[in-house]
Amino acid sequence: MTVTTSTGQDGVTAVTVSYPPVNALPVAGWHDLADAVTEAGSERSRVVVLRAEGRGFNAGVDIKEMQRTAGFEALLGANRGCYRAFKAVYECPVPVVAAVQGFCLGGGVGLVGNCDTVIASEDAYFGVPEVDRGALGAATHLARLVPQHLMRTLYFTGRTVPATQLQAYGSVLDTVPREQLDAAALRVAGEIAHKDPRVIRAAKEALNGIDPVDVHRSYRFEQGFTFELNLAGVADQRRDAFASPEGADPADAD
Repeated sequence: MTVTTSTGQDGVTAVTVSYPPVNALPVAGWHDLADAVTEAGSERSRVVVLRAEGRGFNAGVDIKEMQRTAGFEALLGANRGCYRAFKAVYECPVPVVAAVQGFCLGGGVGLVGNCDTVIASEDAYFGVPEVDRGALGAATHLARLVPQHLMRTLYFTGRTVPATQLQAYGSVLDTVPREQLDAAALRVAGEIAHKDPRVIRAAKEALNGIDPVDVHRSYRFEQGFTFELNLAGVADQRRDAFASPEGADPADAD
């Protein structure tokens, strides 16, 4: 279970997440990812590609770890870890290209929603099952991928949306067969890497500066309601139902 980093001669740095079986990250994994992306944005990189191994890109937080941990320590750790990871992607000084395969759920949407460019496999789909888990969050980032009314419908129902539909909205640049995903992401990253890095870094800062939504504050506001639901005992009930042997497939994890 790792987060690894490699940089090519063209200055494209790949940050790869591998947490079998479904890339549902434990608390430490979110912090490791935040550290890796922060380091990847150093002077040696011109572009970062955020990718994952396995059948899906990301299934959110490790709910079963949370339910194994007494008190609120794991909940607080997961919320802080997600906040740090999302922030690291958004504030990375160079563009971040997401390469998304299979499922991208909950925290995965938080990561992708903070990226600058999204390439997806043809079988990729996105969703936020938070309501079913007794939590709230990532609506801030889902709203960067789909129109407002669809975002609300997806949020309330727990439905997912295919990458091909997001491509029609323009939030996904391209969808390709899964075996072509890495090559497609690297092509876009290489195109950016060949630009003057001084200009690209200035452009990234400028674009963040004119963003109409403060994504950090917006997401933190959402997290406040998650804390309320936990204090009320609602979230524990929903997570217990999910973590039980009869619960949903872990690929549907938040």
